[in-house]
Amino acid sequence: MTHARQHHIQVVAHRGASEEAPEHTLAAYKKAIEDGADALECDVRLTADGHLVCVHDRRVNRTSNGRGAVSALELADLAALDFGSWKTKEARDAWQTREEDPDWEVRPEDREETSVLTLERLLELVSDAGRRVELAIETKHPTRWAGQVEERLLALLKKFGLDAPASAAESPVRIMSFSARSLHRVRAAAPTMPTVYLMQFVSPRLRDGRLPAGVGIAGPSMRIVRSHPAYVQRLKRAGHQVHVWTVNEPGDVDLCVELGVDAIITNRPRAVLGRLGR
Repeated sequence: MTHARQHHIQVVAHRGASEEAPEHTLAAYKKAIEDGADALECDVRLTADGHLVCVHDRRVNRTSNGRGAVSALELADLAALDFGSWKTKEARDAWQTREEDPDWEVRPEDREETSVLTLERLLELVSDAGRRVELAIETKHPTRWAGQVEERLLALLKKFGLDAPASAAESPVRIMSFSARSLHRVRAAAPTMPTVYLMQFVSPRLRDGRLPAGVGIAGPSMRIVRSHPAYVQRLKRAGHQVHVWTVNEPGDVDLCVELGVDAIITNRPRAVLGRLGR
């Protein structure tokens, strides 16, 4: 069953097309663009030598064949790891062959597909997409690099001419965080940059639909939306957009449509687009 959109809902690929490809890899983001996603979501962390990389967890243990905290590793350390074989048989076979035969060569473009992804490389991918693809960049906190993450992020966006949009509505980039302090730093340095306050639960002081000062977009979890659908209406009445994560099931997509949310963040961009009749 599909139904036509009652209004335009942006479909955001959560860590790329992460159900079909290893999360936060070039392969996952290429697949999301190919599937027609309107935007790409990524988490960023700062390495020990000052590079922003797309990794969700504080440590690399779950999504790579290495161990350790991202903040304690340099980019070269991360680049030596496999971020793909935990997810796909093809990547496992490639890495196993590499380990068994030291002389076996992997094409650089194949290695790049499941190596650690820098935010700079992701920005290059988006700029070469051939159509408008937006980016939703989440800063991860707490971190030993508090403050430096936002500083480096805005500096990198400036390199691509994305740090000072004419208005929030025109910006192809938005910055998200569960940390109101992180969003405050962004707003202080880049007042027109749109920001999203992510929520795993609704703070009592925000139940009336308010958000932290200067933030215009709410990012409630799907669990909040299921349990408290009226909260979405309060957010909308307060003038805020609502971007919901992580929406994977058809019934949840339908509920988001019914409630009039503005963006659906999903591991399954192709399936959600189909559900929306696109």
